[in-house]
Amino acid sequence: MDQVTFRSDTVLSDVHLLLPNARHLMTRLNAVGQPVFISRFKILRDSEEGDAGDGVSVVDAGEKTGRVTGGGEDKERGKREECRSGDSIFLDEDGDLDVERRPRGPASRGRDAICPIVLTQGGGAATDSEEEEDEPREEEELSRDVITIEHTMATPLEDVGKQVWRGAVLLADFILSQPILFQGATVLELGAGTGITSIVAATLAKRVYCTDVGQDLLNMCQRNVTLNRHLLDPAGDQVRVRELDWLGDTLSTETETEFSWAEEEVADLHDNATLLLAADVCYDDELTNALFRTIYRLASHFRNPSTIYLSIEKRLNFTLRHMDVSCEAYDHFRRCLDDLQDIADGKTSFTVEKVVPQFPQFFYYERIEQLELFKVTASPL
Repeated sequence: MDQVTFRSDTVLSDVHLLLPNARHLMTRLNAVGQPVFISRFKILRDSEEGDAGDGVSVVDAGEKTGRVTGGGEDKERGKREECRSGDSIFLDEDGDLDVERRPRGPASRGRDAICPIVLTQGGGAATDSEEEEDEPREEEELSRDVITIEHTMATPLEDVGKQVWRGAVLLADFILSQPILFQGATVLELGAGTGITSIVAATLAKRVYCTDVGQDLLNMCQRNVTLNRHLLDPAGDQVRVRELDWLGDTLSTETETEFSWAEEEVADLHDNATLLLAADVCYDDELTNALFRTIYRLASHFRNPSTIYLSIEKRLNFTLRHMDVSCEAYDHFRRCLDDLQDIADGKTSFTVEKVVPQFPQFFYYERIEQLELFKVTASPL
């Protein structure tokens, strides 16, 4: 049960592989027998480092947080200073535990004291001394800026929504860099997956409709929303996890299903939604077509002009069909964007522009050049 079995169609997000100071702890098996892990993503605030673009620490359950600073000698010096102060462990460039060795014999005299590192499983019962402490522990103090996410780590292609992907973190970076845009807004996310982008949006927005399809995935998303209620804007409404099937024609209002829409929610969405989000959801041509049909249908029913932000990672592969490196899913996505902009039905006009990702990086991940963000503006005619 502690091992993940890889099949020929198994895919793995490397967001989890690049987490510093992280050990992936399995918490349970989901309804379809997949191992579920928990990770904690810490948001770096300007008050902590002065520049949010420097990155943040991302830790799994049971781990302490260590900041990610600049590169080179300053980075190494920062790690060692944290170690001496007892705040954090430090890693080498590959993310492996870097343990100083004390040389034997007289040569060890005059050297700095070695920082002992104790790794624990985490989540154990508190000791009597911990229960008697008046001051909150470090983990509790950081909880305001720590997003806790349940996720899987390796799934078949049809279950990739249960993982955290770079496109979702890029979009979360953009949201945090544009607080005025999202403040008090009504937001709809399509293909939300684990819900991390919706949760970040809900720290600013008035209301967020977090949508996807599939009972097991929606249950995981709801659990993540519950785990992070303390982060949400007190002036806003709760994140509402709802089912939205792009292959369907309407929003389901069947009362017997857990994640169906209430009629007043559908009316609220049509009357007040101004922002739509979708993060790294275009990997299959049929689903991409369905996504753009859904975007067109929703934007055409909205009372107000709306803006859609779409993030995508251009995954390059060598194919025998082209005998070259290509990304067919990305190429199809770009054609769909062009087709959307060319629509002339007299009802809604769409304009597309590419957003240069020069905004600060609030989460620790590799922001590669293949990560792209597009802005689509929908205006009723």
